[in-house]
Amino acid sequence: MKHKVSELILDNGAKGLLIHIPSASVMSFDFDFRAGEYLVSRDKWETPHIMEHLLLGANEKFARSRAFQAEFEKNGAYCNASTSSYDISYEAECADFEWKRILDLFTLAISKPLFLDEEFKAEVGNVREELTARSNNHFRHLSLALRESYGFAVLTDQQRLLNMENVLLDDVKEHYHRTHTASNLRFIIAGKLPEARRNHVKKILESLNLPAGGGRTPLPAEMPRRLDRPLYIHNETVENLYFYADTFAAKRLDDHELDALSLINSMLTETLYSRILGTAREHGLVYSMSSNLTHTKDSTNWWFGAQVRPDNAPALFKIMVGELQRVFSGDITNKDLAAAKQYALGRHQRSGQTVGGTAAGYSGRYFFDETIDDYYKIPARIKAVTKQALMSSTKRMFKDQIWGMGVLGAGDPKLVNKLHRQLKPLWDI
Repeated sequence: MKHKVSELILDNGAKGLLIHIPSASVMSFDFDFRAGEYLVSRDKWETPHIMEHLLLGANEKFARSRAFQAEFEKNGAYCNASTSSYDISYEAECADFEWKRILDLFTLAISKPLFLDEEFKAEVGNVREELTARSNNHFRHLSLALRESYGFAVLTDQQRLLNMENVLLDDVKEHYHRTHTASNLRFIIAGKLPEARRNHVKKILESLNLPAGGGRTPLPAEMPRRLDRPLYIHNETVENLYFYADTFAAKRLDDHELDALSLINSMLTETLYSRILGTAREHGLVYSMSSNLTHTKDSTNWWFGAQVRPDNAPALFKIMVGELQRVFSGDITNKDLAAAKQYALGRHQRSGQTVGGTAAGYSGRYFFDETIDDYYKIPARIKAVTKQALMSSTKRMFKDQIWGMGVLGAGDPKLVNKLHRQLKPLWDI
């Protein structure tokens, strides 16, 4: 959607983006606090998550959570929240005609929660149900266990369930007062924002009843460690093998390197004609496979994952290793590069079809390090990627020799070790 971005820096220390979309019929609000699980001890790990569940509930004007939700949603508006290792994010979306009412309610909930004991007990139960459901997701279990092995600030859902009983309502209140300060808030508001609305938004946010705080809470320093042996989670009930393979660069790559890696990632797994997934499906080896790039403050991660029958796994790994080695050697045609660019350009255009999609194009990077990506320059960045950049960026991800592999299932440990040996030559570049 056609839009214009401006940054709003408030006297109370809060900071964010206003995205003016003249044709918008809805408004979206995204508020982010650096308040995730890395800020609490392992035995109190669920404190931020339980706090997030409570926050959009009973507050100074609404004595019960259901009363607040009924008022918030009566015209079709939506609100939700999420907790990660690093952040707690709150989001809302509403029709354009009620943007002010919803923003008032949204900021009320965030700045004036009651944290009632009865709602705390209820949300502890709801969080327990949520984690129990998540613990049945084998990909999630394996991913969290692997990230913990690498040394990142995570716990598996199984571990989190065991620690829940340690969290008290006083812990929730303390975490809220410590983290929900104006200077720790970053926001993105998108929709129709002419000057009069921008001024009103500024007035509401400047009067937000939160302590000033001491600035944005810094991200933790985390450098992943190499796993010399595969992580194997034996589960007799799982016939297929779930696996993830990770490689890390010991730095956050720059935008040009990431642009190139994004194209290679598309070429390898993102389509049914891609080099790894397409080839594997032609041989009947795997139904689907994924890969992607993620980041921390100090590293960049490229992961590959799938579930596969044990007897098909060695052949799939052979394709995976072979296709990456082809990239290392420069076996990329101009046709391959052109096709990857066209795919990326189309995906970029599709990503901005809605107000929420447009806002999401800015939120990840802005909430991470306050960088404002220029949406309109991304096509030029994609077109500028060269074959040499594809080769060098791919090799860069294997240069630091930080890698690992995890498998979950009922397979033979000897097979898991064989798959690990198949991967190892990728780091001998």
